[in-house]
Amino acid sequence: MLSRRKKLIVRSAVITVLLLTAVSVAILLTLPKSKRYTPGETPEGIISELERNLPPGYPKVQFKDTTRKAGIDFIHFHGTRSTQLPEDMGSGAAWGDYDNDGDPDLFLCNLAGPLTMADHEIQQSPAANRLYRNNGNGAFTDVTAVSGLDDHGWSMGAAWGDSDGDGWLDLFVSNYGMNKLYRNRKDGTFEDVTQKAGIGNDRGFWTGVSWSDYDLDGDMDVYVCGYVKYTFRPEDRNRTAGQYKTVVPFTLNPSSYEPERNLLFRNNGDGSFHEVAEEAGVSNTAGRSLSAAWCDFNKDGHPDLYVANDISDNAMFMNQGDGTFTDVAESSWVADYRGAMGLAAGDWNNDGDMDIFITHWIAQENAMFDNLLIPMGPQNGFPRFSDIADRIGLGQIALDYIGWGTSFFDYDNDSRRDLFVVNGSTFQEESNPEHLIPMKNLLFWNQGEDGYYETGSVSGEVFARKAVGRGAAFADFDLDGDVDVVVVNHSSAPLLLQNEGGNRNHWLRVRAQGKRNRFGIGARVEVVTAGGRKQIDEIGAQSSYLSQNDSTAWFGLGNLSHAEQVFVRFPGGKIVELQDVAANQTLTVAEE
Repeated sequence: MLSRRKKLIVRSAVITVLLLTAVSVAILLTLPKSKRYTPGETPEGIISELERNLPPGYPKVQFKDTTRKAGIDFIHFHGTRSTQLPEDMGSGAAWGDYDNDGDPDLFLCNLAGPLTMADHEIQQSPAANRLYRNNGNGAFTDVTAVSGLDDHGWSMGAAWGDSDGDGWLDLFVSNYGMNKLYRNRKDGTFEDVTQKAGIGNDRGFWTGVSWSDYDLDGDMDVYVCGYVKYTFRPEDRNRTAGQYKTVVPFTLNPSSYEPERNLLFRNNGDGSFHEVAEEAGVSNTAGRSLSAAWCDFNKDGHPDLYVANDISDNAMFMNQGDGTFTDVAESSWVADYRGAMGLAAGDWNNDGDMDIFITHWIAQENAMFDNLLIPMGPQNGFPRFSDIADRIGLGQIALDYIGWGTSFFDYDNDSRRDLFVVNGSTFQEESNPEHLIPMKNLLFWNQGEDGYYETGSVSGEVFARKAVGRGAAFADFDLDGDVDVVVVNHSSAPLLLQNEGGNRNHWLRVRAQGKRNRFGIGARVEVVTAGGRKQIDEIGAQSSYLSQNDSTAWFGLGNLSHAEQVFVRFPGGKIVELQDVAANQTLTVAEE
């Protein structure tokens, strides 16, 4: 039997447990009920606690929606979604001066409508690809019908490139189906040379497109991302899959399908191509690829290739200089198994090497891979990267977003690379599954040592709007000295965002004109200003998402009226140096 003392101890323990239980229940009953999570809505709590207040001196720059005023009457997608993956992933946009008149023109990709459309419905769909010629006065003219680029189908991405070396931009369009190559006839029209050029032998689900002279022979080659081997089966309509405890249709989950290979088309020197991805080592058969960027990450003079993959390891292919590549993603610390969509390459901290920014799926944060270039010889370096997004204000803020198009750009011309991120959900609305859930876009100002601050709330009412964003492309379309943005929104109109106020600071735009590579793709430009401060940019390095920026190098100069030195290193190694270059101009530097 228990002693009296032990009985008292047991009784006290029981009373204590009962009291603690009662208090816990009371606390739980008085706590506010948690709101059910809806993708696209920022929950109270951890997200708001991680927000950073804007410091003094943030840019007084506004972005204005000038879509209608500029004559852009494009509408993406026609009809009702049939809940299939290829319908929801695109599309993108591409800036390029196809008529060589000095200002960037705009090509917009489109999806004709649901994959259930009959052939005659596809051809009658108002949702076709569109070409808008820049009038030079801030407005555009729709020249699609005349140009021959009014393709009806499921176009994902596009990129301008001089495929035959004649000094005029041709156009590569990736599709769910067959890719297309259009040759510029130099009279405002284009010829479909897909079969003639050896491009149209592969049907699949093709996404990002990136041009480069990877073998340094003077001819432009092109890399095409493959996403998944999508096949619709009627029985899949009733299947579901789980994503972060959210049930989604099986046909919208990329994990439901095997990865598609990637393609590398090597230029034969006459505007025709042969596909060499496997022999070059860049077919990336295990990756569900959406974006790829050519960039010289180790500064050895050869363009390397970074590939952003969705729910599969990213790839970092180092150019060996002999037509082949080695995947060093693991050893470079950038393999990163997340849902990668958008991709930007730029020198965020002006330390002389190119860094990588990647947009991701919900709850995964976006990534900023800082290049830690470790010297391994007198001219070469072995790249290693560290994801510092959390430390510089770019990580946690993205937890509740699904990111797509993105790019480094100096929107206030203060000499530091800012970032724009397009967002839009892949989840369907519960009340109306025909619609995807919209989200707002994010604008990040680079403050310097303290990292990035989200400035959308003070940069125009357009950042309060929500849409199902996808592609984005960047160019100074009105030639007023600051960079503008076009955003492609699923099932609605695009946004042409005109930068108002970025040109209060000085700027310099540089075009590189190679002997054969007439648009200077792959040229690295370095600008040196007072006190030895340096900035670098690499023409053509940023692929955004299914999109292409204007093929120039851009530099904000702050309050400086000139750059002390400008160096342009052309693919192949030739360096052209200029001294005492005036600000606020477009500088064309020729290799010859």
